[in-house]
Amino acid sequence: MAKGRKNGLYEGVSEELSSLMRTGWADSERRGTEPAEQAPYAAARRAALSARFPGERLVIPSGNLKTRSNDDTYPFRPYTGYVHMTGDQARDGALVLEPRADGGHDAYCYQLPRDSRENDEFWIGYTAELWMGRRRTLAESEILLGLPCRDVRGAAADLAAVTGVPTRIVRGHDPALEAAVATDEDRDDELEEALSELRLVKDAWELGEMRKAVDSTVRGFTDCVGELSRAVASSERWIEGTFFRRARLEGNAVGYGSICAAGEHATIMHWTDNDGPVRPGELLLLDAGVETHSLYTADVTRTLPISGTFTAVQRQVYDAVYEAQEAGMAAVKPGAPYRDFHEASQRHLTARLVEWGFIEGPVDRAYALGLQRRFTMAGTGHMLGLDVHDCAQARTAEYVDGVLEPGMVLTVEPGLYFQPDDLTVPEEWRGIGVRIEDDLVVTEDGHENLSAGLPRSSSEVEAWMAEFAG
Repeated sequence: MAKGRKNGLYEGVSEELSSLMRTGWADSERRGTEPAEQAPYAAARRAALSARFPGERLVIPSGNLKTRSNDDTYPFRPYTGYVHMTGDQARDGALVLEPRADGGHDAYCYQLPRDSRENDEFWIGYTAELWMGRRRTLAESEILLGLPCRDVRGAAADLAAVTGVPTRIVRGHDPALEAAVATDEDRDDELEEALSELRLVKDAWELGEMRKAVDSTVRGFTDCVGELSRAVASSERWIEGTFFRRARLEGNAVGYGSICAAGEHATIMHWTDNDGPVRPGELLLLDAGVETHSLYTADVTRTLPISGTFTAVQRQVYDAVYEAQEAGMAAVKPGAPYRDFHEASQRHLTARLVEWGFIEGPVDRAYALGLQRRFTMAGTGHMLGLDVHDCAQARTAEYVDGVLEPGMVLTVEPGLYFQPDDLTVPEEWRGIGVRIEDDLVVTEDGHENLSAGLPRSSSEVEAWMAEFAG
């Protein structure tokens, strides 16, 4: 029986209560379960993974609940590689690819089944079904996922019982499963690299999910523009809450902590406190993305004049960033080195910073020395998908030193950030931060801007705000 709360109000369970709880329940079996739309795509991904590791057993856990405080847990988010290979989001699960003699693999999935109504496990303990909600039966999971499913409570013993088979496991998600197998950490890292690399090119189903995420994000940004007057009367939290409402209504949640940075907070790359004032005359940098129910996320940024129009200096900075983004986006095409879009954007910003006298030229020298990074801070983009910084464990040769292919989805997000205490720039520039970010999919003949539904140029932004700003 599950361990009870130390200071619970009930001292125990009487036999009579236990008997009462086990009887009188209607049949809740779900009939008519259909395979998930994603199932055949997940099967193709598993086949690609299998081909990379012939003769080896692969173990990919979904992960476990993590305690937030006492008997409260953080919202569960399964390991990305597990989601990609199964389409499943269950906690305490694992995908196993068992090697066959022909070099292929038999795949099966460990799942936590429903709690039995023949004992007290379904209602006692804070992870019981009456507390956490109904889980799927193993039979339901098999139909939904298109995979044989087994009870995860026997997984560690099953894995430990098979010896002499080279095994790899993704570490850091399920200590019990890690303890059950003998693996080499470097070889395990290679499995995680492969799982990242198999997400570099999205399949047709994934691209559909990315469109859903971006379309919802566009609506969320428009919501925020419509709520600006209330944010002025409140704080950045109003913007954060407005976007979160859209994310929860149309998707699972936000794909990452929303950055709702007004005034000088816009110069902080990852400002997520979102507790500052929203003041007319300043800028609001909004970086946010809706995560779909299937966990694919958008990642979009717009920088908005809170009063509805840019000041002269704000416009000068904004237009420079816009032009840099234009240069970067033009470099996104199949066959181009991944780094090209970054270098095109950064060179443009370097030229502007030299022109304004903020760094010493000539431009080629300044760029070679990275002097622009005082004001540009970060790289100009990243892969996007199930993770906001997707494919992060892929080998460098396959990612930043690789070549763009149709089906890759990435962000292009140049920015300029003039810190409020930077004495190397004129006072009127200090505290200005501008970033413009869009989500692009590489196509056969170039790229498509998935977030083109949001205005980008300074004049378009002002017109948009005039139409929607409250």
